[in-house]
Amino acid sequence: MMSLPRFFRGSHRTRLAPLLISVLLGLGSPLLQAQTRKPVPRTADYIIAVVNQELVTANELELRLAQVREEARRTGNRLPPEDDLRKQLLDSLIDERVQITYARDAGVRIEDSELERAIANVAAQNQLTITQLRDRLRAEGIDYVRFRNTIRDQLMMERSREREVQSRIRVSDSDIDDYLAKRRANGVDAQLNLAQVLVLVPEGASDAVVAEREAVAKAALARIQAGGSFDAEVKALSSDANKDKGGEIGLRPASRLPDVFTEAVRNVKSGQVVPTLVRSGAGFHILKVIERRDGGAQMTQTRARHILIRPSPQVSQQAASRRLLEFKRQIESGAKSFEALAREHSEDGSGPQGGDLGWVNPGAFVPEFEDAMNRLEINGISDPVVSRFGVHLIQVVDRRDVPVDVKQQREQARAALREQKYEDVHAEWLRELRSRAYIEMREPPQ
Repeated sequence: MMSLPRFFRGSHRTRLAPLLISVLLGLGSPLLQAQTRKPVPRTADYIIAVVNQELVTANELELRLAQVREEARRTGNRLPPEDDLRKQLLDSLIDERVQITYARDAGVRIEDSELERAIANVAAQNQLTITQLRDRLRAEGIDYVRFRNTIRDQLMMERSREREVQSRIRVSDSDIDDYLAKRRANGVDAQLNLAQVLVLVPEGASDAVVAEREAVAKAALARIQAGGSFDAEVKALSSDANKDKGGEIGLRPASRLPDVFTEAVRNVKSGQVVPTLVRSGAGFHILKVIERRDGGAQMTQTRARHILIRPSPQVSQQAASRRLLEFKRQIESGAKSFEALAREHSEDGSGPQGGDLGWVNPGAFVPEFEDAMNRLEINGISDPVVSRFGVHLIQVVDRRDVPVDVKQQREQARAALREQKYEDVHAEWLRELRSRAYIEMREPPQ
């Protein structure tokens, strides 16, 4: 059996929020520049914290603040008060140092080949060759050896976090029994065949247009409830891709349907129409339950492949997304194949196999990845998908329905429960590390 890539459920995740790793100044991130630039005069910088044998400087904190403010300005996000924001970012920097020093003390090793691949991706995201990267670093006063060491530290930190947190997560048989019982009670494992009339609402439509579209949908629902033909309304009004099939979506697990659909049909029997309109981002839906099957009989497996680029202090999430969009353009134009680009650029263990992830069961991937994958048709390619592990380009190769045995159900439940418990266990582990670490806060020089 193939080993699972690191973004599967229950696997390691990058802790820092994407806004903390956006790039503002030239090539590297403020964190990287603060760690690798040539020394600056004492009047320009000073130590604000000592963490074990690592230093956190005022300049580094100011640069991190600049990152967050710029990201908030671009996205329109509101920031906490200045003092709270400074404390949060300083805590984040201290957490990084605590984890890096723990990884070193624990003997975590990063092979040179893995390190060189990570550096090559930094160069690629900045549209540079390795030689150009060295020249750019030199021009910005960044020492290349320290640059490499900083990237190595980041990889070490992620690896130790994955190992330590996963080893602490415990899922008992009774936890699994409760989880499965709750899913059965909520109908989550049921398979549903729905039909719909979709009255489309254009993106960015005015209130008047939305009201007009809603009125059309309500009138259609009233005609159906009065004994009119559902199929006739589909043919007359629906903008759904399955219009020629009477609006039927097809039998699929409830987990592969939008939450608003599964919630709306929870208490609706086969052959019945949902008595109210369902609103989604696409428009107004009239839903009919064609068939409902009890869960556990079968499941849909998906075979997909992906290209993963991990944002880091050296490569922003936005740069990774732009790179993957360019990959998508090359694939769709026929200039390059998905497999070739995955072998060359993907930053996980599936890269040498052309990004192939094999056949996987529902619930195998983290929700961000799986939700995007489930929306794709066979051979469809996603736009860049951000998960806690990085940015993905996903292609669905095939799907198949297979029987589900009890063992598989329990393994799926175990994986989902491990995912649910990860954040709490990670936070507890980090608190333990901080309690054992030497942390000295320094006052600004007078």
